[in-house]
Amino acid sequence: MENKGNKKRKKVSNTLPLLLIASPGLLYLLINNFIPMFGVFIAFKDIDFTKGIFRSDWIGLKNFEFLFRTSDAWIMTRNTILYNVTFIILGTIVSIFIAILMTELLNKFYSKFFQSGLILPNLVSMVIVSFLVFAYFNADSGFINHSILQPLGISGINWYSEPKYWPFILVILQLWKTAGYGSIVYFGFIAGIDKSIYEAAKIDGAGKLKQIFMITLPLLTPTIIILGLISVGRIFNSDFGLFYQVPLNAGALYSTTQTIDTYVYRALMQVNDIGMSAAAGLYQSLVGFILVIVANSIVRRINSDNALF
Repeated sequence: MENKGNKKRKKVSNTLPLLLIASPGLLYLLINNFIPMFGVFIAFKDIDFTKGIFRSDWIGLKNFEFLFRTSDAWIMTRNTILYNVTFIILGTIVSIFIAILMTELLNKFYSKFFQSGLILPNLVSMVIVSFLVFAYFNADSGFINHSILQPLGISGINWYSEPKYWPFILVILQLWKTAGYGSIVYFGFIAGIDKSIYEAAKIDGAGKLKQIFMITLPLLTPTIIILGLISVGRIFNSDFGLFYQVPLNAGALYSTTQTIDTYVYRALMQVNDIGMSAAAGLYQSLVGFILVIVANSIVRRINSDNALF
């Protein structure tokens, strides 16, 4: 019994420093992610501030019924899914491409310089990005209309009232902002691959492309799958700044810029419907959770070693 007690005390003393290091992150998750979950019941109530949140009338699934009967339900769901699927696929491809290019830079100075340059867009606030985009696409004095289209004899385009252009603008902007930052994980993994494998392949006559497709990408597959599964969990979330601030909340662009996050914000700030906003948020979370479970089960059936859990 005494030995068991000593072992327990030793185990606690070994893990205590790690728990202390992890405590700020755990506290953040508790406050930001877990405690707010108790507010889920708001999605099933007709909030009346005169009665208070807890005494407001219980209306069951009526908030969800109202949400899905609106014409915006299909638009925001379609936009959120299609944009995120595009971001995941193109973002992964571009991030891996950048990471591979970075590993080919033998000069450490240039490698660090380009890494810093690629990470920089991720640090820029979306408010600043929205002004930069406006400087390019302003119908009157924007760079594209004023300096590119007009000298070519093409009449200017009113970008903020033409929804058809914005899927391309938003996708390019998202890749510009996140691909460099996303490449860090892949760059770190590629840098850790045993160089003797590449040397052996080189001796066997494999060129750079063969080495990439036969060595780098197969070894990257588990990392790609894990990051993909994590991204699938957020497929019903969207970058609020990208879809709200960059298009300047232009009503003419809602058909291509309206997502669940922007819809929840507008429902809360403009309509002041807290119950419907909570219903939209709960719907967002539940579908994201189900998608992660389904995607992980598919991966586990194909190759259990690459599954997230």
